[in-house]
Parts: sequence; C-alpha cells; structure tokens
Amino acid sequence: MTTIVDTNYWSLLGVSPECNSSELKSAFRKEARKWHPDLNKNDVNAEERFKLINEAYAILSNPKKRKEWEKKHYKNKDIFDNRFPTYEEYLEVVLGIKTNSINEIDDIDDQYSDNSLEEYESLENTNFNEYIPTTSEPSPPPTLIYEDQESLVEITPNQALYGSSVEIQLQDGTIVEVLTPPFAGDGWRLRIEGAAIGCRDHFVQLKVQTDDGLRIDGLRVMYRLELFPHDALLGCAVDIPTLDGSVTLQVPPNSSTGRLLRLRGRGLEYEEYRGDQIVEIIIVLPDNLSDSEIALYQRLNELSMENY
Repeated sequence: MTTIVDTNYWSLLGVSPECNSSELKSAFRKEARKWHPDLNKNDVNAEERFKLINEAYAILSNPKKRKEWEKKHYKNKDIFDNRFPTYEEYLEVVLGIKTNSINEIDDIDDQYSDNSLEEYESLENTNFNEYIPTTSEPSPPPTLIYEDQESLVEITPNQALYGSSVEIQLQDGTIVEVLTPPFAGDGWRLRIEGAAIGCRDHFVQLKVQTDDGLRIDGLRVMYRLELFPHDALLGCAVDIPTLDGSVTLQVPPNSSTGRLLRLRGRGLEYEEYRGDQIVEIIIVLPDNLSDSEIALYQRLNELSMENY
C-alpha cells in the first residue's frame, strides 16, 4: 500500500513550479496512467491517489485556480526559506513598511487571471519595470541558493515487495539508512526532508527492474513489448519474459501503441494475493529499411489516402 504524506500538488505530479504547460501535461499523463485504478487493483489507495492527481492537474493547469491555491498553500511559508527576499518583501516583512510595487504586479496578475496557462507564463516573463522610469538598474530576480538532490537506488523485486534497508551518501558525504516501503515500485521517489545542503530535500528514486526488462510496481509486473508495424497489424506470437520464465503471448491483430495485454497471475505473490503482468505494445520501425521496403510503406500510405 502507498501512503500519501505530501499533499503538495507539484510534488504529487513530480514537477517543479517552474515547469511549462507541456511538462505539466506530460507529468499528469504519466502519473494518471501509473495510478489508474484499473491497473492497480491490488492497491487500495490507488483510486485516492488517482483522484488527487486529477485534482492537482485541474488546479495547476488553470491560472486562476493555481494562483488561489498557491496563496493558500504558501500562506505560512517563510519567504526566506529557499531564496533571498526582494527589497519590497524585506521592507514589508522585516520592517513592516508596505510598498506599491508588489501590489501593482498583483493587480496585473488579477487582470489576466482568466487567460490560458501559456499566456499566463508569458506574462510572468514580462519585465514590468521596463515601462517605469528609473534612475537605477532593476534588481535581479530572486535566486535559489541550493537545489534538491536525488539518488538512484536499485533494489530487487523481493526487496521492493517486503521493504528493505538501503544506504545512500548525501552531498556532504554523510551516509544515511533509508527504509523502503513494502509494495514499492520502479520509479518511486522517497523524500528525505531537509537532508541536502541548505535544508533542501534529498530524493531517493527506486529502480526495480530485472535483466529481462521487467519493471516491478507493487504486485504487478510491467513489460514493454516492441513490435514491427506488420506484426502489430496482422497479429503474432511472441515469447515474453516473466518472473517464472518465458511464455508465449498471442498478440491480437490491429494492435496499436499503448495497448495493454494482461497475463493473469504472472506478477509477484504475497500471501494469498497474486499480481498480474501487464504487457504494453510499442510499435517501432525496423532499422536499415531497404528501398523496396520503403516503397511498400509509401504504397501503403497512398492506399490509405485513397480511402479518405
């Protein structure tokens, strides 16, 4: 089971607040597929996690909702936490003197709060000070002093299933022991709060894969099957690695990239529970196609166009 301890929407999707709309959408699709309840029938928390992922994207992809959430979420955050405060913030927080420049920018943000995310990002990159007469150079933007750190740790399927103890080395050379949770999966990120220099966080990313390319996720086993276009179109029989040895899988005709095939009972076993193995179809082109093969693809494309 997975316990959700961080309700920060950015952390939930695995992106930073500086990401663009394409990165945000890509992260959402990745997490939504990973936590879809249909693919996590052995995880009782998958449905709740899936709902939170959708909620996070709905908030962060909407400029107005995102701004309201950030105001609430960072209400009690210390502005000195991860950057130098601006001169105006310093006057207001430390000396109690309010300035107009911060309020002017807030008004501009409110004016464009209904724009799309792309327009909102372009407004953020606008230098509003260039239209204001000044006798000095504008102050540089706040800069992060330190960054979060991340380590990649490989563990076996058995360690992922029951939990294990691993040692990692922090940036300052300190060796720490990290306990991985049971039913962990490939790509999981564990956060060690305040362990990096500057009180930043240190993340531990788990790699749970076999030499055959099997990826572990809870009791499930994931496998990417690469097929040539003609095999996916006509169907074929393919030998698939599993934790118990190779089996023959009959790929149905007209399979496309992203199609998921289930091998029941081929996942990890825990007490009376047994997971499945999910095979994802990925269509690839052969290397070094001959001229005659390319001509056939061109002819196929012509025939396809004639049907429209």
